[in-house]
Amino acid sequence: MIQVKNLTKTFKDGENETKVLKGIDFEAGSGEFIAIMGRSGAGKSTFLYQMSLLDEPTTGNIFIDGKDTSAMSIIEKTSFRLKELGYVFQDYALLPELTALENVALPLLMQGVSEKKAYSRATEHLVKVGLEKRLNNLPSKLSGGEQQRVSIARAIAHDPKILFADEPTANLDNESSRVIMEIFKDLHKEGQTIVMVTHEVEYSKYTERIVHLNDGKIVSEEKVLP
Repeated sequence: MIQVKNLTKTFKDGENETKVLKGIDFEAGSGEFIAIMGRSGAGKSTFLYQMSLLDEPTTGNIFIDGKDTSAMSIIEKTSFRLKELGYVFQDYALLPELTALENVALPLLMQGVSEKKAYSRATEHLVKVGLEKRLNNLPSKLSGGEQQRVSIARAIAHDPKILFADEPTANLDNESSRVIMEIFKDLHKEGQTIVMVTHEVEYSKYTERIVHLNDGKIVSEEKVLP
């Protein structure tokens, strides 16, 4: 599902250059649940942002479902992200003036889905994450864990090929974090491909494979025992 070849990312600030990713090769199979781990500054989130097409690598190639994304135009990448990929961020990234239902329906409407179908699918996925009683609540009336569940419903409502999650439990208490990880576990059982950045060892154990980054390179990988 994902193939990364010799990926590098360098940030420039005037004459200063910081090499964050240093020639990463990586593959993820369809239906895999993978955790990316490493100490602060190892390049975890930067790697996720390149792989998920939210940023442009300095060099290297990223293939998603057999498509060479480096050959895509900006417009093609934007369309590909909207239709084929799902995102969950640690800060939820919900629109504060929209209800939970409207936040989930909006990306579907942007894809051209009819209003009736968009709201039906939004409702279905909010129920799936246990928020059937919170459909019409604004984010300000939801707990952090509930807001993150809204963001997951939004990310999966269009059946993405890959779900990318960047520290999805970072701002949550232990119980809310466990609920979020159980949702990811259920999605994985249904065949969803998930790539998740986390610094929390206990939550990496929900995945199938852990990829360890250090100083911009993959230094080791390990299978997670069932």
